[in-house]
Amino acid sequence: MPELPEVQTTVNGLNATVRGKKIVDVWTDYKSTHKMHRGSVKEAKFYKEFCQKVTGQKIIKAERRAKNILIHLSGGHTILVHMKMTGHFVYDRPEYPHVRFSLKLDNGKTLALSDMRRFAKITVIDTKNLDTSLHLGNIGPEPLETSFTYPKFKERLLTKPKGKIKTVLMDPSVVAGIGNIYSDEILWRACVHPVSTVNKIPEKNLKLMFTAMKETLNKGIDFGGDSMSDYRNIKGERGDFQNHHEAYRRTNQKCSRDKGIIKRLVVGSRSAHFCPVHQKLFQ
Repeated sequence: MPELPEVQTTVNGLNATVRGKKIVDVWTDYKSTHKMHRGSVKEAKFYKEFCQKVTGQKIIKAERRAKNILIHLSGGHTILVHMKMTGHFVYDRPEYPHVRFSLKLDNGKTLALSDMRRFAKITVIDTKNLDTSLHLGNIGPEPLETSFTYPKFKERLLTKPKGKIKTVLMDPSVVAGIGNIYSDEILWRACVHPVSTVNKIPEKNLKLMFTAMKETLNKGIDFGGDSMSDYRNIKGERGDFQNHHEAYRRTNQKCSRDKGIIKRLVVGSRSAHFCPVHQKLFQ
């Protein structure tokens, strides 16, 4: 699933390609009657409302909130997209595979969402209500904001004092945008075992984790995201962060720090990859 760096890379691509363009038509082949899709383009009734609200509107800019893409429109509405497991936007790529949703623009080109497994969420919200919407209302602070300091980071983690650190880092109500890939990489750099109990982790390692979080997420953006799975940028190109993993999906490979062997275990329902030599277990 695209995490903060992949979503930010997409947002940067949207601002470079479709900012200032007007939406002239909407198309989708998403279809669902399941109640979990109410209020999204997958629901036929809402799709009509969606088209009415976005057609004819100009794209003001795109932003990111956690793992959500926000496309702000001139009419006071915002298209919210969560790309989920296999989704990614492409611009001006005719015949691109697995396209489920597209916006035709006034320059004759198309912004399309490719989504092989059809899990993506697309809706439209009054821009003034974004922060209190059910989609964004319970999301924690953004880890790359300059105002997100170490004391605030520690405070957020300690809202789940008995939790396993891997799970807590991935909890969007604690910190926004961190998922399976980047949590593994952050903990590897901070020398913390993924099942360590939050309130047992020493101050030294918490500070290492804070620095590692900022550096790792920025590194992910610098490398254009991680394309080990389905993620592609707005041009349909692969990112490069998967070529710089230290822990994620490196099971049975040597650790580059101490020559330990990377191990895998399941934390909750998610996999965790770690070095048992330098990543200490705090319980």
